[in-house]
Amino acid sequence: MARGRKQSGGRKEPRFGLAAAMADLRLDPKDRIPAGEDAPKKSARRKPVQPDDEDDVPAREPKTPTKPKPARGKSRWGVSIGRLAYWGLVCGLWGVIALVGVVIWAGAHLPPIQSLEIPKRPPTIEIVGFDGTMLAQRGEMAGANVALKDLPPYLPKAFIAIEDRRFYQHYGIDPIGIARAVVANILHRGVSQGGSTLTQQLAKNLFLTQERTLARKLQEAELALWLERKYSKREILELYLNRVYFGSGAYGVEAAAQRYFGKSARQVTVGEAAMLAGLVKSPSRLAPNRNPEGAEKRAQTVLAAMADAKFITEAQAQAQIAHPSVAVKPAGAGTVNYVADWIGEVLDDLVGQVEESIVVETTIDPKLQSVAEAAIIDELAAKSVKFNVSQGALVAMTPDGAVRAMVGGRNYADSQFNRAVTAKRQPGSAFKPFVYLTAIEQGLTPDTVRQDAPLDLKGWRPENYTKEYFGPVTLTQALAHSLNTVAVRVGLEVGPKNVVRTAHRLGIASKLDPNPSIALGTSEVSMIELVGAYAPFSNGGLAVSPHVVTRIKTLDGKLLYMRQAEQPAQVIEPRNVAMMNQMMQETLVSGTAKKAEIPGWVAAGKTGTSQDFRDAWFIGYTARLVTGVWLGNDDNSPTKKATGGGLPVEVWTRFMRAAHQGVPVAALPNAQGAGLVPTLAQIASQITAPSAPAPNPATTARAAQPSRSNARPEAAAGLDGWLVDRLFGGQR
Repeated sequence: MARGRKQSGGRKEPRFGLAAAMADLRLDPKDRIPAGEDAPKKSARRKPVQPDDEDDVPAREPKTPTKPKPARGKSRWGVSIGRLAYWGLVCGLWGVIALVGVVIWAGAHLPPIQSLEIPKRPPTIEIVGFDGTMLAQRGEMAGANVALKDLPPYLPKAFIAIEDRRFYQHYGIDPIGIARAVVANILHRGVSQGGSTLTQQLAKNLFLTQERTLARKLQEAELALWLERKYSKREILELYLNRVYFGSGAYGVEAAAQRYFGKSARQVTVGEAAMLAGLVKSPSRLAPNRNPEGAEKRAQTVLAAMADAKFITEAQAQAQIAHPSVAVKPAGAGTVNYVADWIGEVLDDLVGQVEESIVVETTIDPKLQSVAEAAIIDELAAKSVKFNVSQGALVAMTPDGAVRAMVGGRNYADSQFNRAVTAKRQPGSAFKPFVYLTAIEQGLTPDTVRQDAPLDLKGWRPENYTKEYFGPVTLTQALAHSLNTVAVRVGLEVGPKNVVRTAHRLGIASKLDPNPSIALGTSEVSMIELVGAYAPFSNGGLAVSPHVVTRIKTLDGKLLYMRQAEQPAQVIEPRNVAMMNQMMQETLVSGTAKKAEIPGWVAAGKTGTSQDFRDAWFIGYTARLVTGVWLGNDDNSPTKKATGGGLPVEVWTRFMRAAHQGVPVAALPNAQGAGLVPTLAQIASQITAPSAPAPNPATTARAAQPSRSNARPEAAAGLDGWLVDRLFGGQR
């Protein structure tokens, strides 16, 4: 027994490998799948291994569950299509809701439809000369309304052909046109075609801005539908033609035809109608007065569209292409625009904000304006390079301050800066008459003698133009020959502050520094105020206010403004006016402006040249006109020794001779002849002139030398020499 137990409990050797692992593996009936069941059931949990088991059997891994088969009759694609349809419907519904919301939002920002009215035309400012001639237009030029029946039939058809071929078929919005534009833009990979109808364009022009936003496009569409419901097609087309913008400030076909072709829209040709219709796409870029080639090319496109729409024949289109339209030069295209700009600056002060079209009647003489423009332009064209002068300005006014001509620059198209009104420059010696008038008002006379000699004022040494000095000279000679040292001495004698007061009293409005150099015109002034300050010398001593506007009225004749007659103040005593005219006549007879001559007329004036030849002036006058000329450079760079007695005198003479043709001769107030023959009292006063500081030896030696071409008349030349000099003009 014991042996048997020993044998049964004997030692067993361990076994390894797959065979050992599979040795005790047996299937249990519970592990089998019962027949007839579709899905396998969970297998029963295996009996845990007893502690005294000698072999460790690894646990079975759970089987991966198999996917259920889809039910018969259902497709995976069917489920996907259904879901897409569902979500597509949901998204479409929300899109419609969003679109309706945006449309409502856009409409909420429009004024109430029932209160919408066709707005008034933009105001136009017509500027006419003193004879009624049209000079220029400002604001937005709007021609008179033209009825559709009064226009040639091909004019509106040109717009329909190029802008809205289906105008008579749609109701304000053209879905077909929009689709065609979308396709064209996709094919061209950019915006090459628009889908807006004429009604939409009209709505935009009348009620909306030009911004390119979705909100504006929606508002445009809503307003187009409203216009189509409220107005007939003919009324919409007529409104469109009379309100659309054509560039250069022209609104409506009538204004555009007048602007570009100088005729009424009733008289335009087929080619001109095509050019007008072509402008709507890009008015500023295609305006024929700025871009004739671009305008003509666009007109050819319109003619082709008209032929394609059977509005004209192919032969008519080819005939117009062979003879292109030419734009006329618009009125007021030149320097008169400087006048128009000046008027625009003063309108607010005269009538306030301009809310309706007005006509401004001015003092400008169109003929004199043309002469002034030609004088400036021609002189600069001939000599600007030689003297390094790039700009010029001219102002001419009557002795009572009415401006007859104004040129604010060489070319308005290149520069709109008005050098006659806005610019301030040093007047140089053209300021000296205010110094000598102050001296005369303090008791000096034209024949008072003062010393022309070097001067040193705390290191400042003013010099004459030729750096020559002539010793004792009269005030008349000093002014006529523009001797700087005498002007400074006289200015210090009468007081710089008094000189400033005199200039301000006569009309200078700019700030003037009361220092010794004021006598040489170192404080800047504008041309308009300088010319105005000379006017009292020509009218007997009365103050003037330079002006250009006489009346302003509406197009229907309602008077808005009329310049009232002034009671001018006496700013110079008549006897002092006479002495100043006597002195400044000598400038044209023997002084720095000898080239300035108007046959048969007594004239006076003064030249001026600022430091380093930066500015060249001449202000001269007769009993009829006071005219000032300035030449220089905008950057204040020096010229090549351009002086007031050169180019400005030449421009002044050309203008004044033309201005005085056929005008009855009149003498300056209280003037003594032409200043050629002095009175005996003047001669005596010259001989017995007050003593003055003795001239230096150098001056005395020069006086003994023979006269030179650039020598000035000497006071010590004796009665005969002085009289001959006065009679025959002397030498510089």
